[in-house]
Amino acid sequence: MKHSELSVTFNKDEDRVDWHDQTLWWVRQKRDKAAFQLPEWELLRETASQIKHNVLGNLHDYLVQFEANALKNGITVHWAADADEHNRIVHNILSKHGVQKMVKSKSMLTEECHLNDYLAENGIEVIDTDLGERIVQLREEPPSHIVLPAIHLKKEDVGETFHVHLGTEKGNKDPVYLTAAAREHLREKFLTRKAALTGVNFAIAETGEFVVCTNEGNADMGAHLADVHIACMGFEKIIPKREHLGVFLRLLARSATGQPITTYSSHFKKPREGQEMHIVIVDNGRSTQLGREDFRNSLKCIRCGACMNTCPVYRRSGGHSYHNAVAGPIGSILAPNLDMSKNADLPFASTLCGSCTNVCPVKIDIHDQLYKWRQVLVKEGHADPVKKLGMQAMTFTLSHPKVYQNGGKIGRWFMKNTPFLVNNSLNPWYKQRDMPEPPKESFREWYLKNR
Repeated sequence: MKHSELSVTFNKDEDRVDWHDQTLWWVRQKRDKAAFQLPEWELLRETASQIKHNVLGNLHDYLVQFEANALKNGITVHWAADADEHNRIVHNILSKHGVQKMVKSKSMLTEECHLNDYLAENGIEVIDTDLGERIVQLREEPPSHIVLPAIHLKKEDVGETFHVHLGTEKGNKDPVYLTAAAREHLREKFLTRKAALTGVNFAIAETGEFVVCTNEGNADMGAHLADVHIACMGFEKIIPKREHLGVFLRLLARSATGQPITTYSSHFKKPREGQEMHIVIVDNGRSTQLGREDFRNSLKCIRCGACMNTCPVYRRSGGHSYHNAVAGPIGSILAPNLDMSKNADLPFASTLCGSCTNVCPVKIDIHDQLYKWRQVLVKEGHADPVKKLGMQAMTFTLSHPKVYQNGGKIGRWFMKNTPFLVNNSLNPWYKQRDMPEPPKESFREWYLKNR
């Protein structure tokens, strides 16, 4: 299903849509307050953008440097060309150690690669340990947001989910009670799993270490208690030096949730004695995006989710309407790179208002890229046939003044004398809005009389 169809489903519950909209805007406001407290905020954004620009221009060298230093540190490095290879690598590591059950902290890359489904098909149980991720996993839903996976759910929904799956008291929606139940449920998982998988927020070429940012400490619990730690990252997560890390850490949490910094910013440089540490570096279409001059800047993304929190379309259509691991404006740029035909609708799910670009901590020109994707998709033949026909009709009308003038007269007459022809369910505009009262004359007619 397309974004427009899925968003209609989300919009059936108007109260929930309003709540979703207001909640995300509240997060956006927190971001603004946190940003405005730093006089050097715009300098930080520009610095981060330039560091990432340097990385994308010298990616091969930084990746080779990172691999060499990681190997020196005792980390096993794997390279995956696509999602299938990534999943096979993780599965082989687990199989080698006889692991049938694994804990996993938040990793949007593994969502992109559908790792959980792959491992389940091969008899391996994966427990997501991020609270939001665990909630949607129990509900057999994908996350709807890259930072706030269960933002589409209310506490009543969580209470009912935990009652069904964890045996909590029916009707109890107290967040403290529900969080305590989740903590007790997950503690046993941490203590009994031999393998843990984490994502990677930043990988430092200079030292061969990687950094994982969480607010719950679940990545640390999993990685420190497990005999095998697997970290998975897209190759764009590289930064050149450790000294650059401070720039990104100051931007990340403020942009994501309005916090000064994430509660845990954990450095992993080498495995502890008796532990194995693996890192899987994944391409999965990133090289193609890197080669697209108009879209390569999207690889600067640090996955803060700020563009989603501010986007009026995302806030009122929900993350699941984007039918892609990464939703919202940035996902609408990344998804067509993976599959133009499947994701051709997503760049059109935008007002092009530019708010996403304004809040991006690494200055990705998001709304410009969405506009450029529309042009590419139309040229490649992926445009909606009905919309394409409509645009051709408008092109003809706007190119012929007489047709335009007469068309306006006819339209005004029908709106005035036969309003039922436009005020009906066949008119997409009328589904959400009242049609305006038709003017008595066009601007041109008024101008000729009054100039």
